[in-house]
Amino acid sequence: MSKKLLILAMAAAFTVSVAGVSMAAKVKCTVDGVDGDKVTMTCKKADKLKAGDKVSVKIAKKKAIEGC
Repeated sequence: MSKKLLILAMAAAFTVSVAGVSMAAKVKCTVDGVDGDKVTMTCKKADKLKAGDKVSVKIAKKKAIEGC
């Protein structure tokens, strides 16, 4: 019985530790300019970022406006 509880506690601890590492900060930005490979952006909460951080950028989808 105690062996099962120990295994359950270890699995829960592993799950919590992995979930904490995989969380990423979300920062909303606006592109100010593009010059070849360089992109200049203005971001809210930019203090969460540091030089050398790897980031992923997604383009916001524009919704189609349908009329009657």
